[in-house]
Amino acid sequence: MNRRLTLADCFDPSGERFGIPTFPWRMAPDGYATRRQLRVRGLRPGGQCVAGQILRPRRRREPLTAYLYRVDLARPVRPMTPARWAALAKANTARRTCPDCGRDAGYVIPPTLGACVPCAFPTTPDTFNSHSLRGT
Repeated sequence: MNRRLTLADCFDPSGERFGIPTFPWRMAPDGYATRRQLRVRGLRPGGQCVAGQILRPRRRREPLTAYLYRVDLARPVRPMTPARWAALAKANTARRTCPDCGRDAGYVIPPTLGACVPCAFPTTPDTFNSHSLRGT
């Protein structure tokens, strides 16, 4: 039986145990940040390798892992150009357009249906469920 990982086991700044510097949850040193923390600052990893990790032990599962990147090596987020905005709008429009009837559904069409709801579930008299009526 494997021994449960404790918070003290997660402190490995030299990287001897896990191969990369490892810190307990909420105890990363200054100069390191996760992808989300970089994004909040307007930065991106920019091709750098993972510089460390944060581990959060859990009782019955594997520990949660968050990878850390060096802030000094991070690059600014590339701005959206008009061409990128246009491509994004076109892709979102394609996700909302029904392939059967060609109309804008007003919502993203679920891939499980493959069509808008009226096309996926037509309410014609031959497909109407007569068992749902009471008294017949």
